[in-house]
Order: sequence, then structure tokens, then C-alpha cells
Amino acid sequence: MRIYSTGDRVSQSQYGHGTVTTANEYHTVIDFDEHGSRTFATPLVRLERSSTAAPVKASKPRRASAKRNEQGRARL
Repeated sequence: MRIYSTGDRVSQSQYGHGTVTTANEYHTVIDFDEHGSRTFATPLVRLERSSTAAPVKASKPRRASAKRNEQGRARL
């Protein structure tokens, strides 16, 4: 059983290429390029090293906070 490190690029037969986000002896969490984050049982998952570069993910815009009045309550 091979435990991958955080940041390793891997390939899995069903989901394709992804990046390992968390790994220990019980669970491996991979953020796949096209399928999002998935959790696998480490002893059962079959992975191969991948030489593909991780795609650049667009950052999500931050929500504007609500304006507050003099009493500290949010105005709608």
C-alpha cells in the first residue's frame, strides 16, 4: 500500500487526473480536475502517478458584506 503525499498528481481509472489533498493510512482525498473532490479508502484505491500539470482554477469572488446601520444591524 502506497500513501501519496499532499500535492502529488495522480490518475485514477474512473475519474482521471487529480491532485491529492489529504492522505493517511485510512483515507485518501483527491481533487479531480473534472469531477471535484472524492474520498477513497487508502488500502483499496488504485492510483498511478500522473505527469499532467494541474489546471489553474479560477478563484471564487468574495461576497460583499452587508452595510450596517448605527445600531450595528445589517441593512437589507
